[in-house]
Amino acid sequence: MPGVLALLGGCGEGPVETPPRQITESPFHYPEELWDAGVEGETLLEIHVSALGAVDSAFVEETSGYPAFDSAAISGARVIQFEPARRGDDSVAVRVLLPVQFDLPATDSAAATAEAP
Repeated sequence: MPGVLALLGGCGEGPVETPPRQITESPFHYPEELWDAGVEGETLLEIHVSALGAVDSAFVEETSGYPAFDSAAISGARVIQFEPARRGDDSVAVRVLLPVQFDLPATDSAAATAEAP
């Protein structure tokens, strides 16, 4: 569900040479009530990734318009682990934008028809 990270900036001197890279599975859970209602959306988060690769903080930069999506995005972001950003040989803390997309799986009506008796 998560999208591509957009680097906002590193903490400290000079540019970040290597952005952080997500190393754990995406822990985002689709809110059941929105799944059942067939609702999709995207929440854009700003997260602070520490020099150790942990998410220190996360907040909604751009809401999906659905509080349940926004809450699920924040909850999931808190447990993501990253390979930290690097500046030379040093690990550095950075702020990044993380789009979290909540998409329903596409249905294949042709396959469904083929399986129908």
